Formats: sequence, structure tokens, C-alpha cells
Amino acid sequence: MDRKFQSLKQAFSIEHNPVVRYLVERHAPVHEGLVTSPKVWQVICPRPDHWHVMAGPVVNQGQLVGAIGFTRERTRPSFDDQDLADLSAICLHLSAWVATVRPQRQAVAQQRLTPRELEIAELVATGRTNAAIGRELWITENSVKQALKRMFRKLQVTSRAELVTQLYVSKNDISGLTT
Repeated sequence: MDRKFQSLKQAFSIEHNPVVRYLVERHAPVHEGLVTSPKVWQVICPRPDHWHVMAGPVVNQGQLVGAIGFTRERTRPSFDDQDLADLSAICLHLSAWVATVRPQRQAVAQQRLTPRELEIAELVATGRTNAAIGRELWITENSVKQALKRMFRKLQVTSRAELVTQLYVSKNDISGLTT
């Protein structure tokens, strides 16, 4: 595995990054000074433009559905309580927006897809490959690829992740996709 990718994967992991862990476990804004020392933070993320970090949650139905992050260089002041209060307000606003606007967009997106495309989308959401989806639905891998291309155009997305994001508000909504 590429060394850069491995260090990036480690920097964003719950096990190695106390900022990410705090955000995921508490669904609350945090900056690195609240959860670790500068010396430890430098080991976790040695980038000079990430000397100071702050992250906040976007929550929907009790689930973490996104995050907002800010970074500062070493020469800039660290984040403080006022920064966290401001970030908290932004996160609250975005969480409320997601709770109201997202279901409307999800319904519209689902209406644009055929029942078969919704079946494929549900399998994409579970992480299956095109070949595995084809085997499960008794269609060719190429048919899955073509269906995904049509779905991408209909929903104006460019990746499987965007497709799933547009169709689901939370993991709990997957079962309601094929009603």
C-alpha cells in the first residue's frame, strides 16, 4: 500500500486520531487542543498547514452524516472557545438544513429511478461490486455498468458514493428504498 495513502488513512481513523474519535463518539465540535497535546498532534498530522484543526458534526436522526473541518498553519493562533461556539452554530444550521431539505431531495431522486435501478442502488449501497450485483440480479456486469451510467446522468452525480449519498439520508433508510 502506498505510504502516503496509509498515513492519510491513519490520520482519519478513529483509532489514531483523537479529533475524529471525539467527533464520532460525541457528535460535538472539537479542536485538537481539547483532546491531545501539540507534540502528539504533530505525530498524528505532520502537515504544516494542519498545525491547528477544528471539526464539527452534521447530524441527522441521531446519526453523523457529515463533518465540517477547518485548519490553520503553525504561525496562526490556535482555535479557541469562540471558534468552537461559531462552529457549533454552523453545524446546528447545517444539521437542520439536512433534516428538512435532504428528505425532499431523496424522494425526488428516488422518483427518477426505475424499480430495477433502485435495486441496483440498494446493492451499491451495501458495497457490492458490479460483478456481484450482476450475479445477484441475474444480469451481466456490463448491464450493471450501463444502468449505473444512466443513474449517474439522471441524478447528476459522478460516483457511487454520490449516488448513495443522494438516495439515503441514513443507513436506516436503505430498507425503505424499494417500497
